[in-house]
Amino acid sequence: MLKDALQTLFQEYEWVHLSLGLLGNVLFFVGSVFFLYEPLKRLGIYAFIVGSFLMLVGSLGQAVVRCESNDS
Repeated sequence: MLKDALQTLFQEYEWVHLSLGLLGNVLFFVGSVFFLYEPLKRLGIYAFIVGSFLMLVGSLGQAVVRCESNDS
């Protein structure tokens, strides 16, 4: 049952993975700009951490979709 739910999430909602990766990239860019300003450096660090996590989740989701589609 859980496997079916995860499979549906990964395959039917592929746009979620793309959105997470895109949001992660935006946070990386914003974090880079924040590093230019001393008062925003700490916020830039958090933007990098959250952005990298979102990019990781998005990439893992896409990898699962590709592996599952190759198995079929």
